[in-house]
This record gives sequence, structure tokens and C-alpha cells, in this order.
Amino acid sequence: MQRNLDAEPEAGPQSDAVPALRRGRGVSDNVGNRFDRYGSAPFDDGWESIAAESLAPPSIPTSLTRDASRSAISWNESPDLGFDRAVNVYRGCEHGCVYCYARPSHAYLGLSPGLDFESRLTFKPDIARLLERELRRPGYVANTMQLGSNTDPYQPVERTLALTRAVLEVLERFGHPVTIVTKSAGVLRDTDILARMAGRGLVRVWLSVTTLDPELARRMEPRAATPQRRLAAIAGLHAAGVPAGVLAAPMIPGLNDAELERILEAAAAAGATDASYVLLRLPLELRQMFETWLHQHYPQRARHVLNLVRETRAGALNDSRFGHRFRGQGVYADMLAQRFRRIAGKLGLTGRQPLDSSQFLVPIDPAAASRVRAAVPAQMALF
Repeated sequence: MQRNLDAEPEAGPQSDAVPALRRGRGVSDNVGNRFDRYGSAPFDDGWESIAAESLAPPSIPTSLTRDASRSAISWNESPDLGFDRAVNVYRGCEHGCVYCYARPSHAYLGLSPGLDFESRLTFKPDIARLLERELRRPGYVANTMQLGSNTDPYQPVERTLALTRAVLEVLERFGHPVTIVTKSAGVLRDTDILARMAGRGLVRVWLSVTTLDPELARRMEPRAATPQRRLAAIAGLHAAGVPAGVLAAPMIPGLNDAELERILEAAAAAGATDASYVLLRLPLELRQMFETWLHQHYPQRARHVLNLVRETRAGALNDSRFGHRFRGQGVYADMLAQRFRRIAGKLGLTGRQPLDSSQFLVPIDPAAASRVRAAVPAQMALF
């Protein structure tokens, strides 16, 4: 069962100090882990180390750690989601999106939702084998599987590990339906598998497009594909016969929400057949990180943006209630919903068709089949 990670009290007042920008990363430092009993604070030892770091923070390398989890499928009962199961190959995401709602989940690993989330990743090397074992369990009933429910299945490390491709190979063999959400044009690498699955009504891909402004995208999503490459990925999937949708998410009041119509128009021109959107969510530690980021990049606009966010969240920076967390409430949120319905209807971005779960079939286990073949001659010798 998926816990509602948003259902926590808001963080207390933050320091007025704004840390220096860190090149190539979405946030500048590590915020505290809410499960830590003790915090830490910088201390100047007389060698001016703090001042030097604030001028030019060192680069942070990306590290990978093997995840020893014994299961592949994560289950949830959220009424807000259109799926009840997902596979997350990676924990943490190198894309470094400052607004990512998944950041607080890194605290469960004893790591920070800040820099640790985008630089200290875990991966499941046996994910394909674990998934196949779970799909073979007696009584398993197929329904749409989600890839990318927490972190991006096509983040940069996937280029070498190819674990998402291994998962798709298993799902194709079992005839299991799947939806994918990604910010990466790397999804085109697996067009061969996706095209075959699309021909059977087993797959849909969503490209998340937050803005068409490359400068804003570079600041918000420093290691994700550029907006134009994501639109090109929609076009490539469409050309291969793979149904593709656009996810305008998150819409941030006063920052990128004015682009909603343009994003959907560009995606429709590229071949998208469906669309959705999500209002900015700021659960737990994410509130502090996003507020700091605003003051770093848009200091003159920060207060206005935060006030508009509060207007959509009943005076707070986050509302964790099911039925409200994705869309918000109030005049501003209602206006955004009306704009979305109007433009999506005008562009015909309502082509969502249910995926086919009836094709699910457990293939013969090669190892079991070989054992049966070896046993038959021995049995025949008894007659």
C-alpha cells in the first residue's frame, strides 16, 4: 500500500540566507532528512572555507548503489492515480527537477531529498528477474503497469544499464499492458519494443513537458532533455505508431502556467493524441527547496509565485488531500482547469483508449520445460 507522503505538517520558518547556485544541479545543497534526530550547520573554522564554497560550490558526482529489494512491483490504493501498480527501476533521479514530488521519498533511504536525491541513486540490477517471478505467481491478475510513477525510467544512467528495456522485454513476453511517463528522448531507443506492443494495444507513453522556454527548463530541470527534444520524441513515437500523450506538469502559478495552451498546441502538432496536467505539489522538504530555488533564480517574483500557490492550496503551500492534491482549489485553480479543458477539447487531445489486459499469458518457463523433457525418457524406461 502506498503511504500518503504529503500528510505531514508544514516546515517551520526558513533562514534568510540563500545558498549559491551549483552548476548542473537542480538544488544547491542537502536539506535535512525529516527522520534524522540531529541536524547539522556549517561552521567557519577560520580558513574562510564557508565563504569560498559559497562563491564556487564544488561539483557533485553521481554515484550508484545496488538496491537489494526483493520485489519489483509497488502497489498503491490512491484514488488520484489511474493505476494500482508500478515498477520503479531507480530511486533518485539525475534529472534534478527542483519541483519533483518524489524527492521526499529519498529520506526513507537515510539520504537527503536535496542533492542526494539527484546525485546518490540506487538501481535494481535484478529488476527483470524479480518482475517475471511476480508475474508468474498463481492468481496474479494483469492490469496496467506504470513505469515512471516515482522517478524517470529513462534518466541518463539508463543509457548504460538498460534496465527499463529489460522490464519492457518481460512485459512484452507476458502480454502485459504498460504506461510510461518520462522527460527523456531516450525512450526512442526502445521504439522497436514499443511499436510491437502498441500494435497489440498494450502501451501508451506520456512525455512530460513543463515549459517551452529552454532557459526556464535549464534552471528547473538541469539534466532532463530540452523541451524541443521531448516534442521530437512525441513525433518519433507517433511515426512508429506508438500512442503518445503530453503531461503538462507541474503547472506553477506565476511561473509557467501561462504556457499551458502553447505546450498542448506544440504537442498536438508533434502527434500527441492525449493530454493531462498537474498543479505544483510541495510535500514535506520540497517546500523549503522550492522556496530557496525561487529566491535564487527569480527573487523579484518569488513572493508573488508563493502567494499564488497558497491561493490554490487553501492558504498553505501544499494540500495532501486526495482529490485536491493534483488540481488544487479556488478561483485560480478552477481557471487553470477550465483553460485545460478548453484547449484540450479544441485540439482533440482526448484520444485515450483503455489498454488491453486480456492478452496477459504466462509463457512457459524454459527451465521448467527442460526439466520435464529430461524426466520423460526416465519415466518411459519404467514401462
